Amino acid sequence: MDSIDITPAVGQNNNKRRKWLLNIPIIVGFLLIFVYYFLSAPFGNKDVIIHISPGQSITSVTEKLISENAVRNEFALKVFIKILKKSNGIITGDYLIKKGSPVWIVAWQVSRGHHNIEPIKITIREGLTNEEIALLLADKLAGFRKDLFLSEVSGKQGYLFPDTYFFYPLDTAPEFIEKLSNNFDSRIKSLQSSIKQSGKSLKEIITMASILEGEAGGEKDIEMISGILWKRISIGMPLQVDIDKSTYTVKGLPSNPLNNPGLMSIKAAINPINSSYLYYLHDKNGNVHFAKTFEEHKKNIAIYLK
Repeated sequence: MDSIDITPAVGQNNNKRRKWLLNIPIIVGFLLIFVYYFLSAPFGNKDVIIHISPGQSITSVTEKLISENAVRNEFALKVFIKILKKSNGIITGDYLIKKGSPVWIVAWQVSRGHHNIEPIKITIREGLTNEEIALLLADKLAGFRKDLFLSEVSGKQGYLFPDTYFFYPLDTAPEFIEKLSNNFDSRIKSLQSSIKQSGKSLKEIITMASILEGEAGGEKDIEMISGILWKRISIGMPLQVDIDKSTYTVKGLPSNPLNNPGLMSIKAAINPINSSYLYYLHDKNGNVHFAKTFEEHKKNIAIYLK
């Protein structure tokens, strides 16, 4: 039987194997270039601060990061954000993206709320008007637009809840207002049934609370003064409160809240203490003195306000 010579076939296979082995470094090199190009930071990028607003889409965020030269490839960034983000999505606020940050680090920051920037703590005390809140924010935040804020809060005085907040330097006027308004809605929610039982509207309660912010000295007297002021309204007597001079001649509540009251004043407006008193005053030490008649009130004035 004739033998078959397979030597050439073996040689051909060896040549193919050698060619493949020679091509491996080239393939690896292309893969490394691909990975580097899509995942590394762009050439010449710098530290950059971006702001993410509530409701902003992943697409708009990635477009902003591309435009700021913070990342190189939009597709890679979107993939990493979708992998890394929590159920509540992208976290709003300001972000410092460090020079040279690879795309997965940038995605991790905006997905998990690692801002690299400390928020600014601002306490808005009870009884501030919208104008006073705007002045406070303008003093604390360099980029704050007072005019835009006041335009946006027109008609919202009384419904911006005083509290301690944390803001970022690039927060916008609508974002400030949303935080304060949402806080108000959250705090008032548990009081809705009490407001309904009082027989008064939310606006009436908030307007009275704004008066109490200026008239009451604190927790000890605020509910008693609330009772006196509601009684004055019920008997057709002008409120006669110093916080609003028009109340000396015009009966009833002012047409709108005078400031943004705190929770204590709101609760006192809902839960007034009924008494036989119709007048009150605070002496120089802040102590309150009540009177049933105007004659008694005049005597208190002579004694305590000399």
